[in-house]
Amino acid sequence: MSFAPTSISAETGGAAEPATKKSKPGASSYFPSVPDKIQYKGAESTDPLSFRYYNADELIMGKPMKEWLRFSVCFWHTFRGKGSDPFGFPTQIRHWDDETDSIENAKSRANAAFELFTKLGVEYYTFHDRDVSPERSTLKETNAAMDEIAAHLKSLQDATGVKLLWATQNLFSHPRYMNGAFTNPDAHVFAYGAAQVKKLMDVN
Repeated sequence: MSFAPTSISAETGGAAEPATKKSKPGASSYFPSVPDKIQYKGAESTDPLSFRYYNADELIMGKPMKEWLRFSVCFWHTFRGKGSDPFGFPTQIRHWDDETDSIENAKSRANAAFELFTKLGVEYYTFHDRDVSPERSTLKETNAAMDEIAAHLKSLQDATGVKLLWATQNLFSHPRYMNGAFTNPDAHVFAYGAAQVKKLMDVN
């Protein structure tokens, strides 16, 4: 089950936009109009794709600025949020996301994410388990999907040098958690939540 809202396209009569699948990490394929590395160009820069004040390598009190300002990208906001709210439909269409819960689509999202991380020069990222990997009909199948996606994410980390700051579990989006996870009166729900936590501890 995906907790991301569905994108709606007026041009396709309400159907989700088809995704553009790319697989090579670091290739300029998802964001071709963004330079390979966004540069610091100073306060007077008029280039919207430049840093005006953030200079990653500038030394401040003996350490580069990037060590003082350790930015990370939150996967759920940046790659799963679609701009919807309680009063309207999603307004953002992600061309790499075909809106399915397939493993292929999850990898496509990850590939797009790591391209953006590297172009921004961001060295860390974070995610919930269900941001990056789909939920299946059983816990065993869900964990197997998580294992496959975790291996893919690790390969992207190795290829780019981007590091996982932390990963945590989503214990709020699925209907099973309507009465909470560890506060739930149903022991089965409590146990499922505990299993999710253990899995993400293993992934971390």
